[in-house]
Amino acid sequence: MRQISLRRVYDPAPENEGQKVLVDRLWPRGISHARLGADTPWLKDIAPSEELRHWFDHDPAKWPEFRRRYAAELDANPGPVAELRAMIARGPVTLLFAAKDAQHNNAVALRDYLLQ
Repeated sequence: MRQISLRRVYDPAPENEGQKVLVDRLWPRGISHARLGADTPWLKDIAPSEELRHWFDHDPAKWPEFRRRYAAELDANPGPVAELRAMIARGPVTLLFAAKDAQHNNAVALRDYLLQ
């Protein structure tokens, strides 16, 4: 079974969390590139489009529709999805995100999409 974990980028990193991947379109405020490490790829092209991100605005009431629209964007953008799937095939992956809401964010929707 594929192991895909989620972690807010501002939270302490546990040991052995596997390959870390930043999946937000914008670099997280206050986080240096050095803090994440050179071995942490930033897959900003797998993040929701600017339009979708602004529409969603972290509103839980829009969550079901956000997930549907984001899945459609992922279907239309197979390159970054294939890149991430290849990482997952090699071992555990942790998707890093900056959103305060740990239940309604693009990393959660992305993990669910990948596990379908």
